[in-house]
Amino acid sequence: MRQRFTRLHCIMHLTGMFLELLALLLLLPLLFWGLSRITDYNSPESWRTFLAFIIPATASLGLGLFMRSHFKNTGLDLTSSMLLCTVAWLAASALGAIPFCIAIDASYIDGYFEAMSGFTTTGITVFSELDAMPHSVLFWRSLTQWLGGLGILSFFLIVASNSKGAHYMAGAEAHKISSGRPVPGMFGTLRILWGIYILFTAAAMVSYAFAGMTIFDSLCHGLTTLATGGFSTHDASIAFYREGGYHYRLIEYMVTFFMMLGGINFLVHFRVLTGDLKALWDNIEVRYWWRMIVAFTGFIMIEHLWKSGALVHIFTAGFSLTFGEMEHIFRTTLFQVIGILTTAGFSTEAIGGNFFPAVARQLFLAMMFIGGCVGSTSCGFKILRIAILSKLMKRELFKIRNSSEAVSPLIIDNKPVADDEIHRVGALFFTWVVFLVVGGGITALLSSHGPWKSLSGMFSAIGNIGPCYISVTDMMTIHPVIKITYIIGMLAGRLEIIPVLLLFSRRSWK
Repeated sequence: MRQRFTRLHCIMHLTGMFLELLALLLLLPLLFWGLSRITDYNSPESWRTFLAFIIPATASLGLGLFMRSHFKNTGLDLTSSMLLCTVAWLAASALGAIPFCIAIDASYIDGYFEAMSGFTTTGITVFSELDAMPHSVLFWRSLTQWLGGLGILSFFLIVASNSKGAHYMAGAEAHKISSGRPVPGMFGTLRILWGIYILFTAAAMVSYAFAGMTIFDSLCHGLTTLATGGFSTHDASIAFYREGGYHYRLIEYMVTFFMMLGGINFLVHFRVLTGDLKALWDNIEVRYWWRMIVAFTGFIMIEHLWKSGALVHIFTAGFSLTFGEMEHIFRTTLFQVIGILTTAGFSTEAIGGNFFPAVARQLFLAMMFIGGCVGSTSCGFKILRIAILSKLMKRELFKIRNSSEAVSPLIIDNKPVADDEIHRVGALFFTWVVFLVVGGGITALLSSHGPWKSLSGMFSAIGNIGPCYISVTDMMTIHPVIKITYIIGMLAGRLEIIPVLLLFSRRSWK
């Protein structure tokens, strides 16, 4: 291949290495296949399920070996790292879709949709009857989200790669590890972040088992909670535990707590774990985070009480709600606010259902857009960028009130924000709006859904959050073009758009 295509060589070589690692990961669900075959004769696991993982694992290994041997690693720069990031996520979803197609007879586009939703921690699903699915398939769904939580390439770097220019590869996954470093060196930072991630995941698993979940449910929900992914092992999601004698209140509070941990910058966690408690309020993003949680929760609770007539009753005849009723409203509202801000996507009530009033349902769209903190496992536009845009508007008002020639740098946490970062935030905001409008338009054009439902589908895809106003049943039967649109939206939202756009630039491959 001509010298000018050296980037393509490097991308294919490292993608091959990544596929070799993916082959090993595809074998992990077989542990549950074997365990179910030994302990439960009525298990839905079968030899077909066995082949559902052996076939893609073999294909991934063979393709990986071929690509690694036929292409050379010429070293990464920022452009090739972004291209590698996009190609790796596309390839992981392409092979990760095969188990769904073989084991549960899903169409390939549905399997690809589910795999992309998993790896991007979006949580939109086109599958039903989860309660009857083989454990190996359910575990694979959960594992895809856990791997995508801090980024599949950052996991690849920790396990398998010491490539030239690896720091570019880590930075290509955008906000996950680019918001500072607790120690010098990229690999040291990655080890700390993944160590915290594993610690919190294990804590979630133990907590869920203590609250009454089965060991398998604890494992799967632990993987998807910290990843703020939202895949559950039950069609009813977390609402499943309100029946059958579970300690559902405790479970819901625990899930809320661990979703919140996933939505906070992991460097804040590092500082707290090393004794610096000021990290919980000493920077603008964390302060915005707490304020948004309080504001959204308080407003939705007030609207709920107003619509139900309870708020008026307080002023006319005294407090009429019992403690249990108020606790239910508070717990359910807080759960959903945290779940949507962190883009986790778990649910105890349908966000388009009767529990939440009309204005609250529109606020959920705003929360889908905002997302969680930079450096967390959550997606969305990010609270820090909202803070930058807010400060930018205040600066413009200041300049108009005083003098158009007044020098007023944009200051965040006592540090000036570089013009390049301001331009990047503006460009991302514009591109987000374009994706939302185009995706919502395609949904409205090719379905019978109205404008709010159509927009909510694309809000959910690009914000990488599961719940939207389109039901799972409708999502299963929605037009294939809409599914492809959402697949692109999920990838663009997770990688923050620029790497995906770069994929279509011929010059970037040379």
